[in-house]
Amino acid sequence: AEAQKLYETILQKFSNNIRAQQGLASLIKYKQDSLIQNPPQESLNQLVNLYNQGQIEAVIEQAEALTAQYPGAYVVWNILGASAAQIGMLEEAANAFNKSLVIKPDAETFNNLGNVLSDQNNTDKAIEVYKKALMLKPNFADAYYNLGSLFAKQDKFDQAIKAYKNSILINPDYAEAYCNLGLAYRNIGEFNKAIEASKKSISIKSNIPLTYNNMGIILQDLGKFEEAIQFYKKAIELRPNFAIARHNLSYTFLSNRMLKEGFNEYEWRWQTPKLNLQQRNFTYPMWDGKTTLKDKTILLWCEQGIGDTMNWSSCLSIVNSRAKHIILECQKKLVPLLSRSFPNIEVKAQDRSKDADRDDFDFHLPMGSLYKNFIDEMIEKGNLESYLVPDPVRVQYWKERLHSISKGTYIGVCWKSSLKSSYRLQHYPPMSEWAPVFKVPDVTFINLQYKDYEDDIAKVENDFGVKIHNFEDIDQYEDIDEVAALTAALDMVVSTKATPPMISAGVGTPTKIANWRQSTYNTILTNPRSTSLEMIHRDTWEPWDKVFKLIADDILKLKN
Repeated sequence: AEAQKLYETILQKFSNNIRAQQGLASLIKYKQDSLIQNPPQESLNQLVNLYNQGQIEAVIEQAEALTAQYPGAYVVWNILGASAAQIGMLEEAANAFNKSLVIKPDAETFNNLGNVLSDQNNTDKAIEVYKKALMLKPNFADAYYNLGSLFAKQDKFDQAIKAYKNSILINPDYAEAYCNLGLAYRNIGEFNKAIEASKKSISIKSNIPLTYNNMGIILQDLGKFEEAIQFYKKAIELRPNFAIARHNLSYTFLSNRMLKEGFNEYEWRWQTPKLNLQQRNFTYPMWDGKTTLKDKTILLWCEQGIGDTMNWSSCLSIVNSRAKHIILECQKKLVPLLSRSFPNIEVKAQDRSKDADRDDFDFHLPMGSLYKNFIDEMIEKGNLESYLVPDPVRVQYWKERLHSISKGTYIGVCWKSSLKSSYRLQHYPPMSEWAPVFKVPDVTFINLQYKDYEDDIAKVENDFGVKIHNFEDIDQYEDIDEVAALTAALDMVVSTKATPPMISAGVGTPTKIANWRQSTYNTILTNPRSTSLEMIHRDTWEPWDKVFKLIADDILKLKN
Protein backbone atom coordinates (compact mmCIF):
# COMPACT_ATOMS: atom_id res chain seq x y z
CA ALA A 1 0.00 0.00 0.00
CA GLU A 2 2.87 2.41 0.82
CA ALA A 3 4.59 1.53 -2.46
CA GLN A 4 1.42 2.21 -4.37
CA LYS A 5 1.07 5.67 -2.75
CA LEU A 6 4.69 6.50 -3.66
CA TYR A 7 4.24 5.47 -7.30
CA GLU A 8 1.01 7.47 -7.50
CA THR A 9 2.72 10.56 -6.01
CA ILE A 10 5.54 10.28 -8.57
CA LEU A 11 3.09 9.93 -11.45
CA GLN A 12 1.13 12.99 -10.32
CA LYS A 13 4.28 15.07 -10.88
CA PHE A 14 5.95 13.00 -13.60
CA SER A 15 3.13 11.30 -15.48
CA ASN A 16 5.48 9.84 -18.14
CA ASN A 17 7.90 8.19 -15.68
CA ILE A 18 8.17 4.68 -17.16
CA ARG A 19 9.61 2.98 -14.06
CA ALA A 20 6.78 4.38 -11.87
CA GLN A 21 4.19 3.27 -14.48
CA GLN A 22 5.67 -0.23 -14.56
CA GLY A 23 5.92 -0.41 -10.76
CA LEU A 24 2.27 0.65 -10.28
CA ALA A 25 1.10 -1.79 -12.95
CA SER A 26 2.94 -4.66 -11.28
CA LEU A 27 1.37 -3.76 -7.91
CA ILE A 28 -2.13 -3.72 -9.39
CA LYS A 29 -1.51 -7.09 -11.04
CA TYR A 30 -0.25 -8.50 -7.71
CA LYS A 31 -3.42 -7.33 -5.96
CA GLN A 32 -5.60 -8.87 -8.69
CA ASP A 33 -3.68 -12.14 -8.51
CA SER A 34 -4.10 -12.23 -4.71
CA LEU A 35 -7.87 -12.11 -5.16
CA ILE A 36 -7.83 -15.58 -6.69
CA GLN A 37 -4.75 -16.81 -4.90
CA ASN A 38 -4.73 -19.31 -2.03
CA PRO A 39 -2.31 -18.88 0.86
CA PRO A 40 0.73 -21.14 1.05
CA GLN A 41 -0.07 -24.81 1.56
CA GLU A 42 1.72 -24.69 4.90
CA SER A 43 -0.74 -22.07 6.17
CA LEU A 44 -3.70 -24.13 4.97
CA ASN A 45 -2.35 -27.25 6.64
CA GLN A 46 -1.89 -25.39 9.90
CA LEU A 47 -5.47 -24.11 9.71
CA VAL A 48 -6.87 -27.59 9.06
CA ASN A 49 -4.81 -29.05 11.93
CA LEU A 50 -6.16 -26.45 14.35
CA TYR A 51 -9.69 -27.23 13.19
CA ASN A 52 -9.20 -30.97 13.66
CA GLN A 53 -7.80 -30.32 17.17
CA GLY A 54 -10.96 -28.39 18.07
CA GLN A 55 -9.12 -25.08 18.54
CA ILE A 56 -11.96 -23.21 16.87
CA GLU A 57 -11.21 -19.72 18.19
CA ALA A 58 -7.63 -19.99 16.93
CA VAL A 59 -8.94 -21.18 13.54
CA ILE A 60 -11.23 -18.16 13.29
CA GLU A 61 -8.45 -15.75 14.22
CA GLN A 62 -6.03 -17.17 11.66
CA ALA A 63 -8.69 -17.58 8.96
CA GLU A 64 -9.72 -13.93 9.32
CA ALA A 65 -6.09 -12.87 8.93
CA LEU A 66 -5.65 -15.04 5.84
CA THR A 67 -8.87 -13.81 4.18
CA ALA A 68 -7.67 -10.25 4.68
CA GLN A 69 -4.45 -11.13 2.85
CA TYR A 70 -5.99 -13.55 0.35
CA PRO A 71 -9.63 -12.42 -0.11
CA GLY A 72 -10.07 -14.80 -3.03
CA ALA A 73 -9.19 -17.93 -1.04
CA TYR A 74 -12.60 -19.57 -1.02
CA VAL A 75 -11.18 -22.58 0.86
CA VAL A 76 -10.30 -20.34 3.80
CA TRP A 77 -13.72 -18.67 3.70
CA ASN A 78 -15.28 -22.14 3.92
CA ILE A 79 -13.13 -23.08 6.93
CA LEU A 80 -14.01 -19.77 8.56
CA GLY A 81 -17.72 -20.39 7.94
CA ALA A 82 -17.63 -23.92 9.31
CA SER A 83 -15.73 -22.80 12.42
CA ALA A 84 -18.03 -19.86 13.14
CA ALA A 85 -21.07 -22.11 12.73
CA GLN A 86 -19.61 -24.63 15.17
CA ILE A 87 -19.56 -22.10 18.04
CA GLY A 88 -22.88 -20.47 17.19
CA MET A 89 -21.59 -17.38 15.35
CA LEU A 90 -24.27 -17.85 12.73
CA GLU A 91 -24.20 -14.41 11.10
CA GLU A 92 -20.43 -14.59 10.72
CA ALA A 93 -20.74 -18.11 9.30
CA ALA A 94 -23.37 -17.06 6.76
CA ASN A 95 -21.22 -14.09 5.71
CA ALA A 96 -18.16 -16.34 5.20
CA PHE A 97 -20.08 -18.88 3.11
CA ASN A 98 -21.60 -16.11 1.00
CA LYS A 99 -18.12 -14.67 0.37
CA SER A 100 -16.96 -18.12 -0.73
CA LEU A 101 -19.93 -18.49 -3.09
CA VAL A 102 -19.17 -15.16 -4.77
CA ILE A 103 -15.70 -16.46 -5.61
CA LYS A 104 -16.73 -19.99 -6.54
CA PRO A 105 -20.34 -21.27 -6.60
CA ASP A 106 -19.97 -24.73 -5.06
CA ALA A 107 -22.53 -27.35 -4.05
CA GLU A 108 -20.86 -28.12 -0.68
CA THR A 109 -20.75 -24.43 0.24
CA PHE A 110 -24.44 -23.97 -0.64
CA ASN A 111 -25.21 -26.95 1.59
CA ASN A 112 -23.18 -25.48 4.46
CA LEU A 113 -24.89 -22.12 4.07
CA GLY A 114 -28.25 -23.89 4.11
CA ASN A 115 -27.33 -25.49 7.44
CA VAL A 116 -26.53 -22.09 8.93
CA LEU A 117 -29.76 -20.57 7.62
CA SER A 118 -31.65 -23.52 9.06
CA ASP A 119 -30.04 -22.92 12.46
CA GLN A 120 -31.16 -19.28 12.17
CA ASN A 121 -34.73 -20.53 11.54
CA ASN A 122 -34.61 -18.87 8.11
CA THR A 123 -36.34 -21.94 6.70
CA ASP A 124 -37.55 -20.65 3.35
CA LYS A 125 -34.15 -19.21 2.45
CA ALA A 126 -32.43 -22.43 3.58
CA ILE A 127 -34.68 -24.50 1.30
CA GLU A 128 -33.83 -22.21 -1.61
CA VAL A 129 -30.09 -22.64 -0.92
CA TYR A 130 -30.30 -26.45 -0.66
CA LYS A 131 -32.09 -26.50 -4.01
CA LYS A 132 -29.20 -24.51 -5.52
CA ALA A 133 -26.80 -27.11 -4.17
CA LEU A 134 -28.86 -29.82 -5.89
CA MET A 135 -28.87 -27.89 -9.18
CA LEU A 136 -25.07 -27.98 -9.15
CA LYS A 137 -24.87 -31.55 -7.86
CA PRO A 138 -28.08 -33.57 -8.48
CA ASN A 139 -26.68 -36.65 -6.68
CA PHE A 140 -25.99 -34.77 -3.43
CA ALA A 141 -27.48 -37.04 -0.76
CA ASP A 142 -26.79 -34.70 2.16
CA ALA A 143 -28.59 -31.81 0.50
CA TYR A 144 -31.69 -33.97 -0.06
CA TYR A 145 -31.50 -35.09 3.57
CA ASN A 146 -31.26 -31.51 4.84
CA LEU A 147 -34.08 -30.46 2.54
CA GLY A 148 -36.24 -33.25 3.94
CA SER A 149 -35.54 -32.12 7.50
CA LEU A 150 -36.75 -28.60 6.69
CA PHE A 151 -39.90 -29.88 4.97
CA ALA A 152 -40.59 -31.97 8.08
CA LYS A 153 -40.08 -28.86 10.22
CA GLN A 154 -42.79 -27.18 8.14
CA ASP A 155 -45.10 -30.21 8.58
CA LYS A 156 -44.82 -30.86 4.81
CA PHE A 157 -44.32 -34.56 5.40
CA ASP A 158 -45.09 -35.78 1.87
CA GLN A 159 -42.31 -33.55 0.52
CA ALA A 160 -40.03 -34.59 3.38
CA ILE A 161 -40.58 -38.27 2.57
CA LYS A 162 -39.78 -37.64 -1.09
CA ALA A 163 -36.55 -35.83 -0.19
CA TYR A 164 -35.43 -38.55 2.25
CA LYS A 165 -36.15 -41.22 -0.38
CA ASN A 166 -34.02 -39.31 -2.90
CA SER A 167 -31.13 -39.21 -0.44
CA ILE A 168 -31.49 -42.97 0.11
CA LEU A 169 -31.56 -43.65 -3.65
CA ILE A 170 -28.19 -41.91 -3.88
CA ASN A 171 -26.83 -43.46 -0.69
CA PRO A 172 -28.62 -46.73 0.20
CA ASP A 173 -26.73 -46.91 3.50
CA TYR A 174 -27.84 -43.48 4.72
CA ALA A 175 -28.95 -44.51 8.22
CA GLU A 176 -29.83 -40.96 9.30
CA ALA A 177 -32.16 -40.55 6.32
CA TYR A 178 -33.96 -43.80 7.19
CA CYS A 179 -34.21 -42.55 10.79
CA ASN A 180 -35.97 -39.31 9.78
CA LEU A 181 -38.01 -41.09 7.12
CA GLY A 182 -39.48 -43.27 9.87
CA LEU A 183 -40.64 -40.27 11.88
CA ALA A 184 -42.09 -38.61 8.78
CA TYR A 185 -44.13 -41.75 8.04
CA ARG A 186 -45.33 -41.74 11.66
CA ASN A 187 -46.55 -38.16 11.27
CA ILE A 188 -48.84 -39.14 8.40
CA GLY A 189 -50.10 -42.24 10.21
CA GLU A 190 -48.12 -44.81 8.16
CA PHE A 191 -46.95 -46.75 11.20
CA ASN A 192 -45.86 -49.96 9.46
CA LYS A 193 -43.63 -47.99 7.11
CA ALA A 194 -42.40 -45.92 10.04
CA ILE A 195 -41.27 -49.02 11.92
CA GLU A 196 -39.74 -50.55 8.78
CA ALA A 197 -37.68 -47.42 8.04
CA SER A 198 -36.52 -47.10 11.66
CA LYS A 199 -35.47 -50.76 11.81
CA LYS A 200 -33.56 -50.29 8.55
CA SER A 201 -31.71 -47.34 10.07
CA ILE A 202 -30.73 -49.45 13.09
CA SER A 203 -29.58 -52.34 10.87
CA ILE A 204 -27.24 -49.98 8.98
CA LYS A 205 -25.94 -48.08 11.99
CA SER A 206 -26.86 -49.30 15.45
CA ASN A 207 -25.43 -46.40 17.45
CA ILE A 208 -27.67 -43.46 16.46
CA PRO A 209 -29.55 -42.33 19.63
CA LEU A 210 -32.14 -40.41 17.61
CA THR A 211 -33.33 -43.55 15.81
CA TYR A 212 -34.09 -45.29 19.10
CA ASN A 213 -35.84 -42.18 20.35
CA ASN A 214 -37.97 -42.07 17.19
CA MET A 215 -38.86 -45.74 17.56
CA GLY A 216 -39.95 -44.96 21.10
CA ILE A 217 -42.26 -42.22 19.79
CA ILE A 218 -43.78 -44.55 17.17
CA LEU A 219 -44.38 -47.33 19.70
CA GLN A 220 -45.85 -44.83 22.19
CA ASP A 221 -48.38 -43.82 19.53
CA LEU A 222 -49.30 -47.47 19.09
CA GLY A 223 -49.80 -47.97 22.82
CA LYS A 224 -46.82 -50.34 23.07
CA PHE A 225 -45.48 -48.60 26.14
CA GLU A 226 -43.14 -51.29 27.45
CA GLU A 227 -41.45 -51.63 24.06
CA ALA A 228 -41.23 -47.85 23.75
CA ILE A 229 -39.56 -47.65 27.16
CA GLN A 230 -36.85 -50.09 26.04
CA PHE A 231 -36.07 -48.03 22.93
CA TYR A 232 -35.88 -44.80 24.92
CA LYS A 233 -33.55 -46.51 27.39
CA LYS A 234 -31.31 -47.61 24.52
CA ALA A 235 -31.18 -44.02 23.21
CA ILE A 236 -30.20 -42.83 26.70
CA GLU A 237 -27.61 -45.60 27.04
CA LEU A 238 -25.95 -44.28 23.88
CA ARG A 239 -26.29 -40.64 24.97
CA PRO A 240 -26.94 -40.31 28.73
CA ASN A 241 -27.68 -36.57 28.50
CA PHE A 242 -30.20 -36.99 25.66
CA ALA A 243 -32.78 -34.69 27.25
CA ILE A 244 -35.44 -35.07 24.55
CA ALA A 245 -35.40 -38.87 24.88
CA ARG A 246 -35.56 -38.63 28.67
CA HIS A 247 -38.47 -36.18 28.44
CA ASN A 248 -40.29 -38.50 26.04
CA LEU A 249 -39.54 -41.44 28.35
CA SER A 250 -41.18 -39.57 31.23
CA TYR A 251 -44.51 -39.45 29.38
CA THR A 252 -44.31 -43.13 28.47
CA PHE A 253 -43.58 -44.06 32.09
CA LEU A 254 -46.60 -42.01 33.18
CA SER A 255 -48.80 -43.57 30.49
CA ASN A 256 -47.70 -46.97 31.79
CA ARG A 257 -48.61 -46.00 35.41
CA MET A 258 -44.94 -45.91 36.42
CA LEU A 259 -45.39 -42.64 38.31
CA LYS A 260 -42.18 -42.36 40.33
CA GLU A 261 -40.01 -43.13 37.29
CA GLY A 262 -42.08 -40.78 35.13
CA PHE A 263 -41.84 -37.80 37.49
CA ASN A 264 -38.08 -38.28 37.92
CA GLU A 265 -37.46 -38.29 34.16
CA TYR A 266 -39.84 -35.33 33.74
CA GLU A 267 -37.26 -33.14 35.47
CA TRP A 268 -35.16 -33.46 32.28
CA ARG A 269 -37.65 -31.15 30.58
CA TRP A 270 -35.44 -28.18 31.53
CA GLN A 271 -32.64 -29.49 29.33
CA THR A 272 -34.83 -29.66 26.20
CA PRO A 273 -34.66 -26.80 23.65
CA LYS A 274 -38.38 -26.09 24.13
CA LEU A 275 -38.24 -25.46 27.89
CA ASN A 276 -34.60 -24.56 28.49
CA LEU A 277 -35.31 -20.86 28.03
CA GLN A 278 -38.29 -21.01 30.42
CA GLN A 279 -36.11 -21.92 33.40
CA ARG A 280 -35.82 -19.27 36.11
CA ASN A 281 -32.64 -18.54 38.04
CA PHE A 282 -32.96 -17.47 41.66
CA THR A 283 -30.44 -16.98 44.44
CA TYR A 284 -32.53 -19.11 46.77
CA PRO A 285 -32.71 -22.88 46.14
CA MET A 286 -35.32 -25.06 44.54
CA TRP A 287 -37.19 -27.09 47.13
CA ASP A 288 -35.91 -30.66 47.26
CA GLY A 289 -39.21 -32.19 48.40
CA LYS A 290 -37.67 -33.28 51.73
CA THR A 291 -36.71 -30.15 53.67
CA THR A 292 -39.49 -29.04 55.98
CA LEU A 293 -41.57 -26.08 54.82
CA LYS A 294 -42.73 -25.30 58.36
CA ASP A 295 -42.25 -21.55 59.02
CA LYS A 296 -41.00 -21.19 55.42
CA THR A 297 -42.20 -19.29 52.38
CA ILE A 298 -42.22 -21.13 49.05
CA LEU A 299 -42.56 -19.53 45.63
CA LEU A 300 -44.46 -21.64 43.11
CA TRP A 301 -44.13 -20.46 39.53
CA CYS A 302 -45.95 -21.32 36.33
CA GLU A 303 -43.86 -22.80 33.57
CA GLN A 304 -46.10 -23.79 30.65
CA GLY A 305 -49.66 -23.11 29.40
CA ILE A 306 -52.61 -21.80 31.39
CA GLY A 307 -54.32 -25.19 31.21
CA ASP A 308 -51.32 -26.73 32.98
CA THR A 309 -51.33 -23.99 35.61
CA MET A 310 -55.01 -24.58 36.38
CA ASN A 311 -54.56 -28.36 36.52
CA TRP A 312 -51.55 -28.13 38.81
CA SER A 313 -53.30 -25.62 41.07
CA SER A 314 -55.33 -28.61 42.32
CA CYS A 315 -52.24 -29.42 44.49
CA LEU A 316 -52.16 -26.05 46.22
CA SER A 317 -54.27 -27.04 49.20
CA ILE A 318 -51.76 -29.81 49.98
CA VAL A 319 -48.80 -27.42 49.79
CA ASN A 320 -50.72 -24.90 51.88
CA SER A 321 -50.94 -27.39 54.73
CA ARG A 322 -47.13 -27.72 54.73
CA ALA A 323 -45.81 -24.17 54.33
CA LYS A 324 -46.16 -21.01 56.40
CA HIS A 325 -46.75 -18.93 53.27
CA ILE A 326 -47.11 -19.57 49.53
CA ILE A 327 -46.48 -17.11 46.73
CA LEU A 328 -47.96 -18.31 43.43
CA GLU A 329 -46.76 -16.56 40.30
CA CYS A 330 -48.96 -17.35 37.33
CA GLN A 331 -50.06 -15.91 34.00
CA LYS A 332 -51.65 -12.49 34.51
CA LYS A 333 -55.00 -13.60 33.07
CA LEU A 334 -55.31 -16.29 35.78
CA VAL A 335 -54.76 -14.00 38.78
CA PRO A 336 -58.46 -13.12 39.44
CA LEU A 337 -59.65 -16.75 39.25
CA LEU A 338 -56.80 -18.26 41.28
CA SER A 339 -56.89 -15.48 43.90
CA ARG A 340 -60.54 -16.23 44.59
CA SER A 341 -59.99 -20.00 44.47
CA PHE A 342 -57.07 -19.92 46.93
CA PRO A 343 -57.64 -16.97 49.30
CA ASN A 344 -54.87 -18.10 51.71
CA ILE A 345 -52.23 -17.95 48.97
CA GLU A 346 -50.55 -14.81 47.63
CA VAL A 347 -51.33 -14.97 43.89
CA LYS A 348 -49.37 -12.62 41.60
CA ALA A 349 -48.73 -12.17 37.89
CA GLN A 350 -45.35 -13.64 37.00
CA ASP A 351 -42.50 -11.15 36.78
CA ARG A 352 -39.07 -12.47 35.78
CA SER A 353 -37.31 -9.11 35.71
CA LYS A 354 -35.92 -9.26 39.27
CA ASP A 355 -35.36 -13.00 39.69
CA ALA A 356 -31.68 -12.74 40.60
CA ASP A 357 -32.30 -10.16 43.34
CA ARG A 358 -35.35 -11.64 45.05
CA ASP A 359 -35.28 -12.49 48.75
CA ASP A 360 -39.00 -12.77 49.56
CA PHE A 361 -39.02 -16.59 49.78
CA ASP A 362 -36.97 -19.46 51.21
CA PHE A 363 -37.51 -22.02 48.43
CA HIS A 364 -39.00 -22.08 44.94
CA LEU A 365 -40.56 -24.80 42.83
CA PRO A 366 -41.85 -24.88 39.23
CA MET A 367 -45.47 -26.03 39.17
CA GLY A 368 -44.70 -29.01 36.94
CA SER A 369 -42.72 -30.52 39.84
CA LEU A 370 -45.64 -30.39 42.30
CA TYR A 371 -46.92 -33.84 41.39
CA LYS A 372 -43.50 -35.41 41.89
CA ASN A 373 -43.39 -34.14 45.46
CA PHE A 374 -47.03 -34.59 46.47
CA ILE A 375 -48.23 -37.61 44.50
CA ASP A 376 -48.81 -39.77 47.60
CA GLU A 377 -51.17 -37.21 49.17
CA MET A 378 -52.88 -36.66 45.82
CA ILE A 379 -53.61 -40.36 45.43
CA GLU A 380 -54.85 -40.54 49.00
CA LYS A 381 -57.24 -37.63 48.53
CA GLY A 382 -58.35 -38.78 45.06
CA ASN A 383 -59.95 -36.52 42.47
CA LEU A 384 -61.71 -33.36 43.65
CA GLU A 385 -65.26 -32.20 43.00
CA SER A 386 -63.84 -28.80 42.11
CA TYR A 387 -60.85 -26.61 42.92
CA LEU A 388 -61.55 -23.42 40.93
CA VAL A 389 -64.07 -20.90 42.27
CA PRO A 390 -65.81 -18.66 39.72
CA ASP A 391 -67.44 -15.35 40.64
CA PRO A 392 -70.96 -16.36 41.85
CA VAL A 393 -72.47 -13.08 40.67
CA ARG A 394 -71.18 -13.66 37.14
CA VAL A 395 -72.33 -17.30 37.22
CA GLN A 396 -75.86 -16.10 37.98
CA TYR A 397 -75.58 -13.52 35.20
CA TRP A 398 -74.67 -16.22 32.68
CA LYS A 399 -77.44 -18.53 33.85
CA GLU A 400 -79.99 -15.79 33.25
CA ARG A 401 -78.46 -14.90 29.90
CA LEU A 402 -78.54 -18.52 28.77
CA HIS A 403 -82.21 -18.79 29.74
CA SER A 404 -82.89 -15.71 27.61
CA ILE A 405 -81.63 -17.65 24.56
CA SER A 406 -83.65 -20.83 25.04
CA LYS A 407 -84.92 -23.27 27.64
CA GLY A 408 -82.89 -26.16 26.31
CA THR A 409 -79.94 -28.07 27.77
CA TYR A 410 -76.83 -25.87 27.57
CA ILE A 411 -73.76 -27.59 26.14
CA GLY A 412 -70.46 -25.72 25.75
CA VAL A 413 -68.32 -26.94 22.87
CA CYS A 414 -64.64 -26.53 21.97
CA TRP A 415 -62.98 -28.47 19.15
CA LYS A 416 -59.35 -27.39 18.79
CA SER A 417 -56.42 -25.57 20.36
CA SER A 418 -55.11 -22.29 19.00
CA LEU A 419 -51.63 -23.90 18.94
CA LYS A 420 -51.18 -25.92 15.76
CA SER A 421 -48.58 -28.55 14.93
CA SER A 422 -48.70 -31.92 13.21
CA TYR A 423 -48.80 -33.62 16.61
CA ARG A 424 -51.50 -31.40 18.10
CA LEU A 425 -53.70 -31.77 15.02
CA GLN A 426 -54.00 -35.49 15.73
CA HIS A 427 -56.09 -34.52 18.77
CA TYR A 428 -58.58 -32.45 16.78
CA PRO A 429 -60.92 -34.28 14.39
CA PRO A 430 -62.75 -32.29 11.68
CA MET A 431 -66.18 -30.87 12.54
CA SER A 432 -67.85 -33.56 10.42
CA GLU A 433 -66.85 -36.13 13.09
CA TRP A 434 -69.00 -34.25 15.62
CA ALA A 435 -72.18 -35.21 13.72
CA PRO A 436 -73.67 -37.48 16.47
CA VAL A 437 -73.35 -34.64 19.00
CA PHE A 438 -74.86 -31.95 16.79
CA LYS A 439 -77.75 -34.23 15.86
CA VAL A 440 -78.99 -34.46 19.45
CA PRO A 441 -82.31 -32.56 19.39
CA ASP A 442 -83.37 -29.64 21.60
CA VAL A 443 -79.88 -28.77 22.78
CA THR A 444 -78.44 -25.25 22.95
CA PHE A 445 -74.77 -25.23 21.96
CA ILE A 446 -72.52 -22.49 23.33
CA ASN A 447 -69.16 -21.64 21.78
CA LEU A 448 -66.11 -22.01 24.03
CA GLN A 449 -63.65 -21.87 21.15
CA TYR A 450 -61.46 -18.86 21.80
CA LYS A 451 -59.81 -18.33 18.39
CA ASP A 452 -60.45 -19.10 14.70
CA TYR A 453 -64.03 -20.26 15.20
CA GLU A 454 -66.12 -18.28 12.70
CA ASP A 455 -65.69 -20.61 9.71
CA ASP A 456 -66.30 -23.72 11.81
CA ILE A 457 -69.46 -22.30 13.36
CA ALA A 458 -70.75 -21.42 9.89
CA LYS A 459 -69.92 -24.94 8.66
CA VAL A 460 -71.86 -26.56 11.52
CA GLU A 461 -74.89 -24.43 10.78
CA ASN A 462 -74.64 -25.16 7.06
CA ASP A 463 -74.02 -28.92 7.40
CA PHE A 464 -76.22 -29.76 10.40
CA GLY A 465 -78.65 -26.86 10.65
CA VAL A 466 -77.43 -26.27 14.20
CA LYS A 467 -76.55 -22.90 15.65
CA ILE A 468 -73.57 -22.60 17.99
CA HIS A 469 -74.24 -19.45 20.02
CA ASN A 470 -71.23 -17.18 20.39
CA PHE A 471 -71.02 -14.28 22.84
CA GLU A 472 -69.03 -11.53 21.15
CA ASP A 473 -68.84 -9.44 24.32
CA ILE A 474 -66.54 -11.89 26.11
CA ASP A 475 -62.87 -12.28 25.25
CA GLN A 476 -62.56 -16.01 25.78
CA TYR A 477 -58.80 -15.94 25.22
CA GLU A 478 -57.96 -13.26 27.79
CA ASP A 479 -60.85 -13.10 30.27
CA ILE A 480 -60.44 -16.51 31.91
CA ASP A 481 -62.38 -15.48 35.03
CA GLU A 482 -65.43 -14.73 32.92
CA VAL A 483 -65.02 -18.00 30.99
CA ALA A 484 -64.98 -19.82 34.33
CA ALA A 485 -68.30 -18.21 35.25
CA LEU A 486 -69.80 -19.09 31.87
CA THR A 487 -68.70 -22.72 32.06
CA ALA A 488 -70.09 -22.97 35.62
CA ALA A 489 -73.50 -21.88 34.25
CA LEU A 490 -73.55 -24.64 31.60
CA ASP A 491 -75.03 -28.11 31.98
CA MET A 492 -72.08 -29.81 30.28
CA VAL A 493 -68.93 -29.07 28.31
CA VAL A 494 -67.86 -31.26 25.38
CA SER A 495 -64.39 -30.68 24.00
CA THR A 496 -61.21 -32.10 22.56
CA LYS A 497 -58.00 -31.67 24.61
CA ALA A 498 -57.73 -27.89 24.87
CA THR A 499 -57.92 -25.18 27.56
CA PRO A 500 -61.72 -24.73 28.07
CA PRO A 501 -62.31 -28.22 29.53
CA MET A 502 -59.49 -27.56 31.99
CA ILE A 503 -61.56 -24.62 33.24
CA SER A 504 -64.93 -26.37 33.23
CA ALA A 505 -63.62 -29.49 34.98
CA GLY A 506 -61.89 -27.27 37.55
CA VAL A 507 -65.13 -25.45 38.45
CA GLY A 508 -67.04 -28.75 38.64
CA THR A 509 -69.14 -28.66 35.47
CA PRO A 510 -69.69 -32.12 33.89
CA THR A 511 -67.01 -32.27 31.20
CA LYS A 512 -66.49 -34.80 28.40
CA ILE A 513 -63.18 -34.81 26.53
CA ALA A 514 -62.92 -36.58 23.19
CA ASN A 515 -59.45 -37.92 23.78
CA TRP A 516 -56.62 -39.65 21.92
CA ARG A 517 -55.65 -42.41 24.36
CA GLN A 518 -51.98 -42.80 23.32
CA SER A 519 -51.24 -39.07 23.35
CA THR A 520 -48.41 -37.83 25.56
CA TYR A 521 -50.96 -35.25 26.76
CA ASN A 522 -53.03 -38.09 28.26
CA THR A 523 -51.29 -38.54 31.61
CA ILE A 524 -51.85 -37.69 35.25
CA LEU A 525 -49.80 -34.52 34.60
CA THR A 526 -52.09 -33.18 31.90
CA ASN A 527 -55.59 -34.40 32.86
CA PRO A 528 -57.64 -32.43 35.40
CA ARG A 529 -58.03 -33.95 38.88
CA SER A 530 -61.78 -33.53 38.77
CA THR A 531 -64.62 -35.95 39.50
CA SER A 532 -66.70 -34.06 36.93
CA LEU A 533 -64.35 -35.07 34.10
CA GLU A 534 -64.77 -38.07 31.84
CA MET A 535 -62.31 -38.94 29.08
CA ILE A 536 -63.85 -40.79 26.13
CA HIS A 537 -60.96 -42.44 24.33
CA ARG A 538 -60.05 -43.21 20.75
CA ASP A 539 -57.05 -45.40 20.02
CA THR A 540 -54.52 -44.35 17.39
CA TRP A 541 -55.77 -46.93 14.90
CA GLU A 542 -59.48 -46.13 15.37
CA PRO A 543 -61.80 -43.51 13.83
CA TRP A 544 -63.47 -40.91 16.04
CA ASP A 545 -67.11 -41.91 15.42
CA LYS A 546 -67.45 -44.19 18.47
CA VAL A 547 -66.24 -41.39 20.76
CA PHE A 548 -68.80 -38.86 19.60
CA LYS A 549 -71.62 -41.43 19.64
CA LEU A 550 -70.87 -42.15 23.30
CA ILE A 551 -70.80 -38.44 24.08
CA ALA A 552 -74.12 -37.96 22.26
CA ASP A 553 -75.63 -40.73 24.43
CA ASP A 554 -74.42 -38.92 27.55
CA ILE A 555 -76.05 -35.68 26.39
CA LEU A 556 -79.34 -37.52 25.83
CA LYS A 557 -79.14 -38.97 29.36
CA LEU A 558 -78.47 -35.50 30.75
CA LYS A 559 -81.48 -34.10 28.86
CA ASN A 560 -83.77 -36.82 30.13
